[in-house]
Amino acid sequence: MTADIHIRKEGRAGRITLTRPKALNALSYEMAMAIEAALEDWRTDDDVALILIDAEGDKAFCAGGDIQQLYDTGRAGDYDFGRRFWADEYRLNAKIAGYPKPYIAFMQGFVMGGGVGISCHGSHRITCESTQIAMPECGIGLVPDVGGSLILARAPGRMGEYLGTTGTRMGPDDAIYAEFADTYVPQLMWPTLIAKLIETGDPSLITDHAQTPPPGPLRALTPQITQHFSGETLRDILNALRAEDSDFARDTVKSLSRNSPLSMACTIEMIHRLRGPAADIGRALGLEYRFTYRAMEQGDFLEGIRAAIIDKDRKPHWKHGLDSLPGSAVAQMLQPLGKDALTLEEAKT
Repeated sequence: MTADIHIRKEGRAGRITLTRPKALNALSYEMAMAIEAALEDWRTDDDVALILIDAEGDKAFCAGGDIQQLYDTGRAGDYDFGRRFWADEYRLNAKIAGYPKPYIAFMQGFVMGGGVGISCHGSHRITCESTQIAMPECGIGLVPDVGGSLILARAPGRMGEYLGTTGTRMGPDDAIYAEFADTYVPQLMWPTLIAKLIETGDPSLITDHAQTPPPGPLRALTPQITQHFSGETLRDILNALRAEDSDFARDTVKSLSRNSPLSMACTIEMIHRLRGPAADIGRALGLEYRFTYRAMEQGDFLEGIRAAIIDKDRKPHWKHGLDSLPGSAVAQMLQPLGKDALTLEEAKT
């Protein structure tokens, strides 16, 4: 147990509350492992009818993973810590996706990166007025991970490519449309709903509290997104955007120009590989791990963190330019890992 998370049983619910609001409830390795241990304990506990995960504070459910230690160890040339962090976190994500009991997430404020992994794979994903869900990993030299690549692949049309490469934030209506969330419940109603869920263990009560969220912009943008993001590669998408003189095209190119070209190109390839009924959470996490395993040593991750978090100059020096990414770079980052491949059943060390 850690002071950053409060895990307990209340009534019919197994309750998980993230308790580090000053850090936007960033998910540390210890927090992730505490969640996994609780889920294992409650899997066969007949007193626990459902899991309820929420967080303290108004700004964020969980704004991502706690990456300071990843950066420090990577800069020191220790890539094993990051690889272990990601492997264990991904196994947690898979357990949430396949959990045999209802898993209900209350997602206020920022829900990003690692926060998506512990909420958006649940069976019941609740938004409110302040919800802002995003997968902004390309901005720090990663790819949308924690199973987020699978959700992106299942989004309508080419929405996944757009959201994954630009890191666009989704309000409640957009998140429901893109299939990152299920329900909109005004936050004032959350205490009453949570109390009823704890008392009854009946997730069907969520429907009684659900409302229609205010409309977001993504539905109206779908035709433009489909038109410009249907290419096979990052270059195809850039060419389509640059060929059109519109606010959408100009703004989108500007967004893409800030992010790691290698990460964006790999994101597009991953989404394409995962699109279709044969893809599942295990395949998605395994593909993501191929990238994150190499991210520090061969990718842009350490430079992305330096520019965004450490020096905060917002001027990353990516390994490749937006128009000079070699075709072999994506294949190199996503090639199989052999004996180092992610194994979801593997015991932690």
